[in-house]
This record gives sequence, structure tokens and C-alpha cells, in this order.
Amino acid sequence: MSASTPTIGFFEKYLTAWVLLCIAAGIAVGELAGSGMQVIADMEINTVNIPVAILIWLMIFPMMVQVDFDSVRKIGPQLKGLGLTVVVNWLIKPFTMAFFAWIFFTKIYAAWITPELADEYIAGAILLGAAPCTAMVFVWSYLSGGDPNYTLVQVSVNDLILLVLFIPIVQLLLGITGIVIPWGVLVTSVFVFVVIPLAAGYLTHRWLISTKGEVWFKTRFLPMLKPMSIIALLSTLVLLFAFQGQKILANPLDILLIAIPLSLQTYFIFFLSWKGGRWLKLPYRTCAPASMIGASNFFELSVAVAIALFGLNSGAALVTVVGVLIEVPIMLHLVRIAKRWQYT
Repeated sequence: MSASTPTIGFFEKYLTAWVLLCIAAGIAVGELAGSGMQVIADMEINTVNIPVAILIWLMIFPMMVQVDFDSVRKIGPQLKGLGLTVVVNWLIKPFTMAFFAWIFFTKIYAAWITPELADEYIAGAILLGAAPCTAMVFVWSYLSGGDPNYTLVQVSVNDLILLVLFIPIVQLLLGITGIVIPWGVLVTSVFVFVVIPLAAGYLTHRWLISTKGEVWFKTRFLPMLKPMSIIALLSTLVLLFAFQGQKILANPLDILLIAIPLSLQTYFIFFLSWKGGRWLKLPYRTCAPASMIGASNFFELSVAVAIALFGLNSGAALVTVVGVLIEVPIMLHLVRIAKRWQYT
């Protein structure tokens, strides 16, 4: 394989397998720990679970430190592609996700899922739909031959919009579906899991680039961070499934039921964005990453907020984790579709 051939990292390529292993390990830990798991669940400050917060920070910081907000100054040549991304990600995707979740969990699955559990599943889906991808879109853009400069700009813009729109959209959609949550809890969650790591990542990025240089930052610092992010992600999943184990063993079919609407949403948003990009006459190297960012999710944030709002053993947290489970195989399939449809 030549050096120029796009490849996906070993961990990312087999993420679904790691999640399945975490399911097994988490269920085993939950069975062995028994009531001891409640000790971890009770480690909270203002509804934020401290062990989970530490793991999420370790998971998100390596992503946030890669975002260069100075790239937003280069927004001019990218306006059409960014316009498509903003419209799909923030005016369409959250609402179609809520619609798919409502149809499936309250109507199609009414015979298998209780109304109370359906509400929790809908909430988890809404949290996924309101958080477009931040980190993995770099991988999907690279594999599909997308423009790396455009990808960087759209991720930077997306993160800035996330700070403003995530809370209102989640609050609106949860309210429409009849799920009431305290506004303060949602604000606290976003501050802890978005604002703090984003600010820390930005300041670290600026400082290291100015003191060590961009080459050292990309070739030495970022590779050192990667194992930390991977370990934190796997540890978070094991912890989640330690709490979810009994629920999964009692209702294993629920994993499949959850995966179906999430998968439909992913394909729908990709094809919608792709058709929109072709209609706008975007070049392929812009259209591909513009279609990928909405199709994939910022599942790290969704998992964190679901835990903060609904608890470690909630149906909402389970839905966000199923989002992790299905993301890689579906996105790899979409990468293959994009390359098959590649145009000049």
C-alpha cells in the first residue's frame, strides 16, 4: 500500500468490535460489583458524575485540541459548502432524528417498548441528532478523498455553532416530545463537556504551535494523546454497560430496535446532504466531507449529556452508546458510496 493511500487507524477500523467487547466486559463488571456500582453513580456534583466527567474530558480534549479556530478566517471560499452543512446539521438533522425516534419508539415499537422507556430512547436519539460530528469526520473526509482544509473549516464552524445552538435545540425537541428537564442541568452539562474542553483545547493548541511549532504538534503531540482518548472511550463504555448490563440481558432485542432508526437517520442525512451538494454544484472534495459531518455524530458529547441528564443506567444513555456501536460500519459504507459516486 502506498503512503498516499488513505487508511483508517486500527482502533477506528474495529471500533464496533471494541464496543462489543466493552458490552461483555461491562456486563461482567456489573455482575461482579453488584450494589457496589451505586457508589460510582453517587459520585456527583451538581448532577455531573465525577468519574464519567474525567473520562469524557480525557476523551474529548484530544479532539478539541486539533481544532484551529483561526481557520474560520478562510471561510470565504467555502461559503456554499458551509451553508449546506449549517442548514443540514442544525435546521434539518435534529428534527428528522426526533421524528424517526418518535415514529419508531412510540408507534412501530409500541408492542415491545413501554411508553416510559420510549421517552428515554427518544431523548437519547435527540441528543445524538443535535450533536454533529467533530473528530471522526476528519477520518471520513480523509478516506473519501475530501478537502482537508474545507474539513477543518467546517469542523471549526460547527464547534462554534454547537456552543450556541445545542442547548436551545435539545430543550425545544425534548419539550415537543413531552420530556421535561431542568434548563440548568442542560447548561451545566454543556459547560462541563463542551466549553471547558473546547477552551482548554484551543489554548493548548495556540500555545504549543507558538512554542513547539506545527510539525512537532502534529507528529509528536497528537500521536501521544491518541492512546489517552482511546482508553478513556473504552473505559466509559465499560462503565456504561456495567450499569446497563441487567437491562441488556433482560431485553437484548432493544439494541437492534434502537439501531434501526439511528441507521435510517444516518443514511437519510448523508443522501440529503449529497443531493444538496450536487444541486449547489459543489466540487466532490467539498461535497464528500459536507455529507459526512451530518451523517456522523459527536457521540462523546451525547453520551456525556445523556448520563448527566438521565443517569448511567438510563435508556437515553443506552441509545447514545448504540450510536457508537453502529457508527463505524455505516460510515465506512458511506465512504465507499461516496468514492463510487466520485465526480470531477
